[in-house]
Amino acid sequence: MVEKKDTFLTVPPFECAWREDLKFREAGRGCVAFEAYACNDVTLVFRQNVGSQGYHYKRDSSPHYTVILGSHRNRRLRIEVNGKNVVDVAGIGLCCSSSFQSYWISIYDGLISVGNGNYPLQGVVFQWRDPNPNCGVQYIGLSSWDKHVKYRNVNVLSLTPHVPQWKHVSFGVSQVEDGEGEEIIMMDYEKWGLKNFLESWELSDMLFIVGSEERPVPAHKAILAASGNFSFCSPSSFVVKLPMVSYGVLHALLQYIYTGWTQILQHQLGSLRALSLQFEVMSLVKQCEENMERLKQDDKLTDPSKIVELTYPCIQLHSSTLASLPISIERLRQFKLTGQYSDVNIYIENYGLVARAHKIVLGLRSVPFAKVSQFHHIFIEETTNIFRISSFFQMFTNGMSESMTSELTLKDVPAEAFMAMLDFLYDGELNDKIIDSGALLLQLLLLADQFGVTFLHQECCKMLLDCLSEDSVCPLLQVISSIPSCRPIRETLERRISMNFDYYISSSTDFVSLDEATFINIIKHPDLTVTSEEKVLNAILMFGMRTKELLGWEMVDELLVNSKSEILFGERLQSVYDLLPFVRFPLLPYSLLEKLQKSNITSHIPVLQDLVGEAINFIQCGQARLENEEKVRFQHRHSSYRELQYICDGDNHGVLYFAGTSYGEHPWVNPLLAEVVDHLLYIFSY
Repeated sequence: MVEKKDTFLTVPPFECAWREDLKFREAGRGCVAFEAYACNDVTLVFRQNVGSQGYHYKRDSSPHYTVILGSHRNRRLRIEVNGKNVVDVAGIGLCCSSSFQSYWISIYDGLISVGNGNYPLQGVVFQWRDPNPNCGVQYIGLSSWDKHVKYRNVNVLSLTPHVPQWKHVSFGVSQVEDGEGEEIIMMDYEKWGLKNFLESWELSDMLFIVGSEERPVPAHKAILAASGNFSFCSPSSFVVKLPMVSYGVLHALLQYIYTGWTQILQHQLGSLRALSLQFEVMSLVKQCEENMERLKQDDKLTDPSKIVELTYPCIQLHSSTLASLPISIERLRQFKLTGQYSDVNIYIENYGLVARAHKIVLGLRSVPFAKVSQFHHIFIEETTNIFRISSFFQMFTNGMSESMTSELTLKDVPAEAFMAMLDFLYDGELNDKIIDSGALLLQLLLLADQFGVTFLHQECCKMLLDCLSEDSVCPLLQVISSIPSCRPIRETLERRISMNFDYYISSSTDFVSLDEATFINIIKHPDLTVTSEEKVLNAILMFGMRTKELLGWEMVDELLVNSKSEILFGERLQSVYDLLPFVRFPLLPYSLLEKLQKSNITSHIPVLQDLVGEAINFIQCGQARLENEEKVRFQHRHSSYRELQYICDGDNHGVLYFAGTSYGEHPWVNPLLAEVVDHLLYIFSY
């Protein structure tokens, strides 16, 4: 029987767990990211329908894919198609029996990719393409072989290029994103891009007057000049007349530039080629010529009323980023350096002019930039991570003022980080100096959040996690904990502290500067790993005091002899009351509980007195009280003791046991300090 808990799902041997919400949004295309804890055979099944009760993939006769991580006693990766083995590779995609391991599996029209790590679609370890792809698979089953497998943090993601999928992954409790929430996220990426500005008056700075009907068609100088030779787009001119060109042909040209794709009637191919050649959009010229040549060679294909599709060779599915369009990134960089075709001057207070930029380029990746660029002059001041427009004058009316250049003045913005963000907006890359500097990377992360540059924000989050050191975890968590868009990195840092709790509360007092919500998340984290509950108690008391010194509860007890809890803990007294129930007092030694019961600290903090009394009663009544054992605070946490321990043979000096087997209940001594070490044995636990 499949066992479900708040934080993970356990699948017994030879069973498979199905949930109707574990499914791809689009059949045959999707990615599932998850964490698993198993000795071997972490198994995922992909079917067109939900499996029935008692289902197992070995008995399945319907079309399906099966991916097995750690097959053959955790030695191989296997992929099966309809029960037949098609991939059997040694040494990759293995399981971890000591902790939860992160994996992801994606399927895209028969291309199956397997990877490790917290970032879906990154860290690929194996790929295989099905020559006869099953494009109907949609539902996902979590299965096992001869051992129990624990799953958690199962997330189903859509496969859309240029969307940083790792942002969907939650490192907290187990969850599967629902379709509605995911759709909202995907829409933000899919709808915002250069295609959003095709023939749009928004941020436009030039106008085509096309055909005999003199139809106005707005465009953007910088984009056109970077895609071909539009030398007519001089700084003093913003109207271009094309009386001999039909609107349909011009629309096809602009659509190709702005989206990388267009369609046109066969009999208009020649006109489109001529217009493309005039403006030197050479990739489109080549597309037209290839199609015209194909039509000449086969008369059966000729049909003047038939529509022909033309696609830029580098276009990527659902993408409108500049790198995937027929636009020269190098030219855009040059325009930024020279200020050619610029329509916005950006200043930083007490620094001066930062860049002569282009509204359309800024607005492509940043919605706030697109909005503020509509004003002629703006003064923007940073106030608690929110930009406040303090004054503005004339509206940027449809972009049709030949002498108007908007000005943005920024206050309290780091110049070096801001210029790095501008570079990223133009070329989508971060220079090595930013990547190697943690301080600059953090400033860039905050700027990306403030200006809504989502892709840059995700790249900064990923890089910060990759280069993070132990001593920078708490300071970074203090900075990003209040930023909603940094939730993935916040949860990762909280989990990291939880899993190394002993180190972070004993190496420094940085953790006392965390906010209450963050510290509570750490204390109640399911992966909290600690050698003793006494250390959890000490950490809570230190947090409540905001102390800059490492101390234990006994020192706090001495301070309360001549003080009151209201004075010692101040405004965090209520936080101490709220946090103490997360300490698992029943796991403390009985002698320590007796000392706590008689201490000053319990008389000053009633909730502590109640918890200690409950723990003593539990120990005195024995382990038979099942109703208590079901409570979290009566259950053991993960132990941070190493699997390698020592045994000292000697009646006078005590015995050191493998502490992880009894959670520290057995007495022990350091064998290096014992007088008799002749019979020292080393025990390795497998």
